[in-house]
Amino acid sequence: MSKADEIFISNMRDIIDNGVTDNDLSVRPHWADGTPAHTVKKFCVVNRYNLAEEFPVITLRRTAFKSCVDELLWIWQKKSNNIHQLKSHIWDSWADETGSIGKAYGYQLGVKHKYKEGEFDQVDRVLYDLKNNPASRRIITNIYVHRDLYEMNLYPCAYSVTFNVTDGKLNAILNQRSNDMAVANNWNVVQYAVLVHMFAQVSNLKVGELVHVIADAHVYDRHIPQVERMLQGTAHPAPKFWINPEVTDFYKFTVDDVKLVDYEFNAFNEKFEVAI
Repeated sequence: MSKADEIFISNMRDIIDNGVTDNDLSVRPHWADGTPAHTVKKFCVVNRYNLAEEFPVITLRRTAFKSCVDELLWIWQKKSNNIHQLKSHIWDSWADETGSIGKAYGYQLGVKHKYKEGEFDQVDRVLYDLKNNPASRRIITNIYVHRDLYEMNLYPCAYSVTFNVTDGKLNAILNQRSNDMAVANNWNVVQYAVLVHMFAQVSNLKVGELVHVIADAHVYDRHIPQVERMLQGTAHPAPKFWINPEVTDFYKFTVDDVKLVDYEFNAFNEKFEVAI
């Protein structure tokens, strides 16, 4: 069993067995049939993944690795907010007729800001500091920009990352206001684990820890029976992670420059409906 499986199982059991429901509240999310999508939740779940020891992908079911990386690069490399530049259909429910999700996610990372060293967008500022100011305690991205929220079709869920270099290792704290644990938890963990590996390689650093802080970790009502069935499955050891050692520019990475080697997973093929 991978350590990611251990953490995932522990989270799910704690939420389902000890969490608080919002059945008595009016909620914004709903199912496609119009039914309110209620949850059971825990407040402030914090998970730590040592990327030097193991790549944090669960094996209780398959996490679509290439789709994860494609979305990661769509946000962080292309800095896009248009789903026509994304291969998956994850964002279709939040896009307008032009394919835009508004001033959200990649849009915010691409906005340039003035610093004493010059103008940078948020991604380029991180890359600059990792190479030139690795001792800095100010290497942070934030896409939860209040003045633009009204122009976002979906408020950012994973909204802030703090990068920190300690003993030559790149660590990161991912802050997430809300996490649909069944649908998106390991998806997000995999994406930001890949991002740390990419940033570390192009900055001549080793990988350290990814810390995932989730303010509202929840399981939707319709997902609970499916999660219970998934947790009964057989977990496997973690796969090996491969990253193309020849890539030294973050903007040159493609989905084919990272791979999971010997990724075994339980054949759990149930689809989780996404609340909107």
